[in-house]
Amino acid sequence: MSVADTLTRVRYRYFPDHVVGEVLSKRWADNAIAFVALVVVVSVFAVVNGRMFSIAQLNDLAGQMSEYGLVAIGFSIVMISGGIDLSVGSVFALCTMMVLVAMNVWQQELWLAALETLCVGALCGAINGILIGYFRLRAFLTTLITLISFRSVYDIFIPDVGTRIVLGTPNSAIWEVLGSGSVGGLPYSVLVAAVFALAFHVVLSRTRPGWHLAAVGGSRRSAFNAGINVRSVVFSAYMTSGILCAVAAILYGAQLGSIGNDTGVGLEMLVLTAVVVGGVSLGGGRGSVAKALMGSVTVLVLNNGLQALSIQGSTASMILGFVLLGAVFVDVRWVKNKNKLLNSAYVSPAFLKLPACPETASDSGSPFAVNDALRDVEAIGLGRVEGPEDPLIDRDGNVYSGNRQGDIVRFLAPDFRTMEVYAHTGGSPLGMNFDREGNLVVCIGGMGLYMVTPQREVVKLTDETNRSKFSIIDDSRLRLADDLDIAHDGRIFFSEASYRYSAHDWPVDCLESRGNGRLICYDPRDKSTRTVLANLIFPNGMCCTQDKESLLFAESWACRVNRYWFDGPKRGKVEQVLALPGYPDNINRASDGNYWVALVGMRGPSLDLALTMPAFRKRMTRQVAPANWLFPNINTGCVVKFTDRGEVLGTYWDLGGLNHPMVTSVKEHKGYLYLGGVSNNRLGKWKVPGADPSWTGPDSYWGPRS
Repeated sequence: MSVADTLTRVRYRYFPDHVVGEVLSKRWADNAIAFVALVVVVSVFAVVNGRMFSIAQLNDLAGQMSEYGLVAIGFSIVMISGGIDLSVGSVFALCTMMVLVAMNVWQQELWLAALETLCVGALCGAINGILIGYFRLRAFLTTLITLISFRSVYDIFIPDVGTRIVLGTPNSAIWEVLGSGSVGGLPYSVLVAAVFALAFHVVLSRTRPGWHLAAVGGSRRSAFNAGINVRSVVFSAYMTSGILCAVAAILYGAQLGSIGNDTGVGLEMLVLTAVVVGGVSLGGGRGSVAKALMGSVTVLVLNNGLQALSIQGSTASMILGFVLLGAVFVDVRWVKNKNKLLNSAYVSPAFLKLPACPETASDSGSPFAVNDALRDVEAIGLGRVEGPEDPLIDRDGNVYSGNRQGDIVRFLAPDFRTMEVYAHTGGSPLGMNFDREGNLVVCIGGMGLYMVTPQREVVKLTDETNRSKFSIIDDSRLRLADDLDIAHDGRIFFSEASYRYSAHDWPVDCLESRGNGRLICYDPRDKSTRTVLANLIFPNGMCCTQDKESLLFAESWACRVNRYWFDGPKRGKVEQVLALPGYPDNINRASDGNYWVALVGMRGPSLDLALTMPAFRKRMTRQVAPANWLFPNINTGCVVKFTDRGEVLGTYWDLGGLNHPMVTSVKEHKGYLYLGGVSNNRLGKWKVPGADPSWTGPDSYWGPRS
């Protein structure tokens, strides 16, 4: 390898570009802007007025945060649903009046006063929810009207009850503790608010109602088509906002003990600024409790800092207005450009130099010389099955295959004319095999490793493995489980072709050729899953050798077959067995003790050269339409028979691709090869010259039927 190639390999291996893209793809990346804004505001006021962050000031800030934070969470919930609630200030004022009247004037117990206050908040939220969710009125105008209406109700009653509230004394020790007590220096109100914040964080991020809320905010039409009750979700969002305003009012009333004509005035703008600064999207569908709280702290520090500098009234409002304008600008630009930035940064090609391509010309004398041996392949299920990636044959000769509809279908022997749905998986069935008990074990793209029992029950075995220590993205979830084989002791070894890309994005993984795949072992004895080999270049086919100590696996984009020892004196060792002129897919046993590998397509000089030019491929993904990218040639495939020492015994082609245009898998059964192709609309059957007419795969693995 030249010095230039060595330097390029080192640069793209140890200084990869994909780190930026993976950071941007994280959900917490949206919080980065809000966090930076918080740090900047705190730093500025710490320099300008250091006394602002004394213990006493921080305690006061925490008390304010418990109230503003709860209102901001409710406001965020409404915004995530795609709406807006300008009435929160008036609802907050009404609820504060309610709790203080109940405690100071009516001398009620705290639990009853709190219940009545929550009912007032829920009623106000329900009015908004009914008008907007069920009557489908405009959220902005509706909540602007209810802001005025609720404030009018407050203004009507405040002259009558204001003085009585101030003169009254509540008869509740708990009320006094709630207002002035603390634990470890933190006011009780902060602890109450923290409990609510944690609960709503769990609801929004881990439960179905939270997912429905984001779905409705992202696209109401799509959410409706998916079966979500959109009106109910919108109603619940506004009602929740009203209830959280009531909780905040209870805490506020306990701390202050009185109200005035200005209670809640301007709160809606303060909270709106906070949630937008925090990163909750004005367009809906995106937001979290953390964003609402960070934005609340930022705006409260800014507001208190301005007051400490004697900047009040119109000037302070103007500054907050500019802050809101800046936050809206950032939100709009970020939403518009995030995906564009992510797409340009996420794809990160690496350096890959393939060995010289073996000759395939018909007159070359090469073991890979092209021919038309597969021209007379018999079609099974022509036009009745789509995308049969990996055929499987049971002891009775019935042929199983996955399809694009998520089914595992079965063609009944001996003529294969009768087809039935054996099981529905809901995903994309890829590699499959039988275990000792006759269970059909299958890799399902996007889902993981599953098993279909003889009673046709679909059972999940595993959908995750151990997370890589230094991975930025969470790579524990299985994204593209591809092919599998089962060792003599029942352990299931399977490949995950890529943990960065789905099955539909395999060309992008090829452009990267970074080593995004891994070899994983699932042990049914203790139901454990662990990664045994990582950094593989699209690991694909998998076949346990007959020595019971090793397995063969294919790396498609590296155009090679390797051997991995999982037991014995060479345990953990990996050796290259075979270099190929094309992209290997599934590997399976042959009746004579050797192995079959399917080549899904052939190498080409343009792509081979481009693999040594990561910068060129990066520019291509940025400047060229995806339809015009360099792709692997998958139009012509073949079947190769080889030994575990790397000796090629035979190569079988359908050069024109007329009868079986793609080959992704080949399995031998009683003298015939059964061919699959993930882009085909048929299975293939071809008689193997000189093959053992009694040999079957299940017998080879588990012995004759007892």
